[in-house]
Amino acid sequence: MLDPKDLQHLASNADELVGYDTARKMTWCSNCGNYGIQNALKRALVLEEIDRNNFILCFDVGCNGNGSDKFEANTIHGLHGRVISLAAGVKLANHKMHVIASAGDGATFSEGVGHLVHAVRNDFPIVFIHHNNENYGLTTGQASSCTPKGVKMNASPYGTTVEPINTLDFVLSLNPTFVARGYSGEVDQMTNLLRSALNHNGFAFVEILQACPTYNRETPDEWYAERVNDVSANKYYDPTDIWAARKLVEFGDPNHVPTGIIYHNPRPEGFIEKLAGREEAKTTLVEEVKHYDISNLI
Repeated sequence: MLDPKDLQHLASNADELVGYDTARKMTWCSNCGNYGIQNALKRALVLEEIDRNNFILCFDVGCNGNGSDKFEANTIHGLHGRVISLAAGVKLANHKMHVIASAGDGATFSEGVGHLVHAVRNDFPIVFIHHNNENYGLTTGQASSCTPKGVKMNASPYGTTVEPINTLDFVLSLNPTFVARGYSGEVDQMTNLLRSALNHNGFAFVEILQACPTYNRETPDEWYAERVNDVSANKYYDPTDIWAARKLVEFGDPNHVPTGIIYHNPRPEGFIEKLAGREEAKTTLVEEVKHYDISNLI
């Protein structure tokens, strides 16, 4: 639940929340998890008092990408599987901006998995939201690398034949600095997770488990609602212990799905601060764009 003070802050800034809505027609299916995710992101930005001119939203191809024109802010719709590299470039060009990237199953763990690996490795200071609905929803329900084994999808009428990627175990194996998981039906929890991610000086991986009411009948909202468990309710769980986090997700019980901040290791020095050639720089790269005389180099 959100703190009463946060609720009051949202009520006092209702115009700002509504101001993020565009006149574009919503094209997501009824009860799609993207509605809750977008709502949580708006709340997080308002609660953190981040001005719309101080952040940019980077969208990949897929159902989540259809949100690029539904959010009245600085947005960009990139190529399939390339949103992380796009977001990293934006951040390096102007490190004063908050950069938030979104992608689905394929863009994250199939076409874009190489970019994910090196984003975690470099600890680029961006927020990355993995929309996990366990299928390719925009192209009418093909199985993804996150679809559970045996589940029947439109292009797999006899059921998928391989085990899915254990997403959080995969990311945790790369020595990340922030890993969280939410569920699209719990907007308050998502809001708090995104606020924490926005304040993290590094690559903040936030997976959102979301229902796909049209194509994924295996894990509807009711399925998640009965199984998700916030790790913050366990007073013995230490989110700064990466081995505890890996143990939690490696052999997880499918009937008890952990959510919340799974792992958090705040580092005093982020990627930007580690760039030796920029130690004395007070400007951003975009502020340094100008004509240079290179005739002596030719």
